[in-house]
Amino acid sequence: MPTADSAETLLLAVAGATRFLLETLSVGTVLVGLLACAQQLPRPWRRRPHSSLPLAGVRLRFGAWLSLALEFQLGADIVATTTTPSGQHLIQLGVVAVIRTFLNLFLGRELEAETRLERENARPAPPAQDASAEARPW
Repeated sequence: MPTADSAETLLLAVAGATRFLLETLSVGTVLVGLLACAQQLPRPWRRRPHSSLPLAGVRLRFGAWLSLALEFQLGADIVATTTTPSGQHLIQLGVVAVIRTFLNLFLGRELEAETRLERENARPAPPAQDASAEARPW
C-alpha cells in the first residue's frame, strides 16, 4: 500500500519533470521563432522595397512565438508553486504572473496593431486622379 510520503515524492517528481518540460518548451519556442524569423528577414526587402515597415511581418511572427513561450513559462511557474506553496513562492508567482500578463497584453495589442497596419499596407492604393482632368469642364 502506497504511503503519503511516497505519493508526495511521486507528485514532486512528476511536477519537477513537468516544470522542466514546460521550461524546455518555452526556450525551444523562442529558438524556433528566432529561426523562423531569421529565414524571413531577407524577404521583405526583396518583395516590397518601397515598404515603410519592411520588418513588420517579422515582428508579428516573432511576437506570436514569444507570446506562446510566455504561456509555457507561466505554466512552469504555476507547477513549481503548486508543489512548494510557501509564502515567498506564492508572492514570486504572483509578481511573475502579473509581469507576464502585462507583457502578453501589450504584445497582443502590438500584434493586433501591426496586423491592422499590414492589412492597410497590403490594400492597393486608389487610383490618383489627374488634377488637370478636374479643371476641365468637359
